[in-house]
Amino acid sequence: MKERIVLAYSGGLDTSVAIGWIAEERNADIIAVAGDVGQGGEDMEVIRERALACGAAESVVLDLKEEFANDFCLPALQANALYMDRYPVVSALSRPVLAKHLVWAAQEYGATTVAHGCTGKGNDQVRFEVGIGALAPDLDVIAPVRDSGMTRDKAIEFAERRGLPIDVNKKSPYSIDQNVWGRACETGFLEDIWNGPIEDVYGYTSDPGIERDPDEVVIGFEHGVPITIDGSQVTMLKAIQQLNARAGAQGIGRIDMVEDRLVGIKSREVYEAPGAMALITAHMELENVTMERDLARFKRQTDQRWGELVYDGLWFSPLKRSLDAFVQESQKHVTGEIRMTLHGGRAVVTGRRSNESLYDFELATYDTGDTYDQTLAKGFVSIWGMSSRIAARRDQHSEEIIDD
Repeated sequence: MKERIVLAYSGGLDTSVAIGWIAEERNADIIAVAGDVGQGGEDMEVIRERALACGAAESVVLDLKEEFANDFCLPALQANALYMDRYPVVSALSRPVLAKHLVWAAQEYGATTVAHGCTGKGNDQVRFEVGIGALAPDLDVIAPVRDSGMTRDKAIEFAERRGLPIDVNKKSPYSIDQNVWGRACETGFLEDIWNGPIEDVYGYTSDPGIERDPDEVVIGFEHGVPITIDGSQVTMLKAIQQLNARAGAQGIGRIDMVEDRLVGIKSREVYEAPGAMALITAHMELENVTMERDLARFKRQTDQRWGELVYDGLWFSPLKRSLDAFVQESQKHVTGEIRMTLHGGRAVVTGRRSNESLYDFELATYDTGDTYDQTLAKGFVSIWGMSSRIAARRDQHSEEIIDD
């Protein structure tokens, strides 16, 4: 019986060529597995049939959109995950859900090896291999693009020689990865970090400079989960999709940054995440209203670490699981509505309301009806600053001794 190898299949050049390439190298049957995480583009049935036409023994396509939204995007939203304070971990979120189903396919089809099409320069090789290793430590993982010298030129030549049914765009200047949470674009002229992105780069957002009417939206949350948009019930997936359309039409969610890759190099990336950025903006503001001060301060540290772990491919790590439990507990009172104006590339919060609000008008107001007892503040300030004053006297005394 031939060896069976499960391949993470995208339908593109590299993974299509990898089917025949790996089969030749290993004398193996290839099980191609493609996951729909809301990336759009080609019909998944077309991708399934292409894998078979390229020589796969079996081809599986999985609709993962709901699972991806509920089990991966929602935790990222609740953790306000922004790597380097800007990037909503778009690609990093889709890799663990795909890794999970690659492991399932390996078990289902009796495979001992999983293959992926990542290069040796990017973060995705880590995300796939560390994720697979955490779920199934005994599975082998191979990466033909990285390990077997399968350059783009060789891949194109292989595809043409075999007559593979792939539309190879040799002139395409970009490398694009996308899912329902956002879109990433790199390479080509963007590798010169002085070059500004042009409109041709973008696919999820309209030019924010175009004149258009503002769009007002009200997002309702329950325990940190978006449940309504303008009063209508939504699932997590529908919330992302609707805000991708509405915020995207206003040019919201464009991110042009030089980021620190896990492998140690800096990379210029252009991202679009209109729905993600609108939801994170609203969620953060609702936390400001409903979350106790010290919990909120500590959670901001946790959010940053959570995003770093996910970016670094450690979705299934013990620390990530423990932080998940903390984040989930922190959402107990994050219930209410946030009103935002979407316009000119920005999502601006204009209103907040919640039955769980910690904002007390009578304590906050400076007008008649103020219930805050200002006479208590003098003693509080004196005690609060006592340690600093004691240290200052010591330092002054030490300086006087040195001067003498």
